[in-house]
Amino acid sequence: MPQEETPEQRRDAYNMSRLRSSSLEIMEKGTEFLREQLDAAQKELKLKDEECVRLSHIRNQLELELEELTASLFEEAHKMVREANVKQATAEKQLKEAQGKIDVMQAEVSALKTLVLTSTPSSPNPQLHPQLLSPGSARGSRGHTRNKSASGALQLHSEPAADVLPQREDRELDSVLFAEFLSWKESPSLDRSSAFLSRLHREDIGPCLSFTCTELSKSVQSAVESNSLTIEPVAMSTVPTVKSIECGGPNGFRVPIETKCALSGMSRPCRHRIKLGDKENYYYISPSSRARITAVCNFFTYVRYIQQGLVRQEVQQMFWEVMRLRREMSLAKLGYFMTEGI
Repeated sequence: MPQEETPEQRRDAYNMSRLRSSSLEIMEKGTEFLREQLDAAQKELKLKDEECVRLSHIRNQLELELEELTASLFEEAHKMVREANVKQATAEKQLKEAQGKIDVMQAEVSALKTLVLTSTPSSPNPQLHPQLLSPGSARGSRGHTRNKSASGALQLHSEPAADVLPQREDRELDSVLFAEFLSWKESPSLDRSSAFLSRLHREDIGPCLSFTCTELSKSVQSAVESNSLTIEPVAMSTVPTVKSIECGGPNGFRVPIETKCALSGMSRPCRHRIKLGDKENYYYISPSSRARITAVCNFFTYVRYIQQGLVRQEVQQMFWEVMRLRREMSLAKLGYFMTEGI
């Protein structure tokens, strides 16, 4: 017969049963609490992800607007500089024409004064009194007495200029150069391995930055290519002079006439100096050397803008702008440059 359980055994069994049920209840409540915490964390993470996506979209939009604004500002500044150069060239041309007219008028006045002074009642000047000439000679000289009294230059100006046709600059696209530019434009870089930049280094950049001081010329070209060259104006009183000759400047100041250009080695009025990268040394340069360096810097600036995608123009417009910058380098190499009045 099975042994009958004692009250103590029944009580222990009851207590164990209650303990198991309590443990299960606690585990269920703990699991439910953890599940609620997990759901809340997932919801919060989802909200943060949506916020990150929204902020990223705003950032991309702002970057795009900034790029467009930068490109627009560059184009506007470039346009303003080009218009200013055109206006300056036009004003200089008009000034030269006006000066020429003034010279002609002064020559005419001087000639007329001479005629008046040499004409007296006892010995009248026939050119001022054509009625004193014989009929044949009067007819032959009629309408030309003023030209005879003036210089030869006045006779040139009196001739009609009906055969002179107005001229304008024209241009024609070079297929070889344009093909090289298009090839470079597909993946623009400053690497000389491309046919486009290789040609420009060989035909324009190298000759334009080739000075008498070869070592410094190479350093200048490297600094220009790495965009680490600094050009700044200097006070004329701080420029080291080669000769002790001085002259009176505007407003009573005294400025040196000749200083030695570090690149050409020639004595010139050096009003600017350059610094290469982080080096502390400054090199004084003449206006011609500055014009050559500036022409190359302008070219590299435009090419860098194309590389960065900041130029929003048609491909042909970009090409012609590059050709214009090449012409500026060629002119600077030949010694042509613009100067500011002192």
